[in-house]
Amino acid sequence: MRKIEAMPGRRSKIDIYIELLSTIKNGESRPTRIMYSVNLSWKPLNQLLETLEKQGLIETMTLGEDKRSKNLYKITEKGENVLQYFEGAKNLVRSGEIPVL
Repeated sequence: MRKIEAMPGRRSKIDIYIELLSTIKNGESRPTRIMYSVNLSWKPLNQLLETLEKQGLIETMTLGEDKRSKNLYKITEKGENVLQYFEGAKNLVRSGEIPVL
């Protein structure tokens, strides 16, 4: 008899933000590469990147000044602190030190 795997649930917004920060921290700086890594479509990605930038968690660097200028993203120190905090909390839950309700 074959075991049926449960489909993973939808990602929460916080999960997506953390995944975005982690992806950028790990070296992906181009929006298209970030989009594929995090598995988002273009419009939601841009909205989330804009929110992260407004919060000071990432910075935008623009290369070129013509119509086809490219934006690159870099995580800020504040973004790294937020990422570290949430990864630490996730590790506490996984270790069983904090019960999941």
